[in-house]
Amino acid sequence: MQAFYAENFDREMGCTEKEWLGYLPKAIGPHPYQQIAQALIARIGEGQLALSWRVAEPRAIGLARIPRLMVSFRFTALDEAQRYLFMKRFDLYMQRGGG
Repeated sequence: MQAFYAENFDREMGCTEKEWLGYLPKAIGPHPYQQIAQALIARIGEGQLALSWRVAEPRAIGLARIPRLMVSFRFTALDEAQRYLFMKRFDLYMQRGGG
């Protein structure tokens, strides 16, 4: 988790689009949203988050293939604290790991 989230940033996500779409509702939480194709607008208080994504070629590490999505985050009318609060939850729900 980061300490600061800019108004606009891009990320590479290690998941398939199907997995991503399965994670999104819980990651977005109680905020209403509308999805159209590979884009989504979520209302967060008086502001919003525009997400867009595209499928990228899998990352190859030896014989392993890791799926990739290139995701753009665009916040509007949310201050630093509001962005942090939203992304803290979002990142926790998107986090995957083994153990």
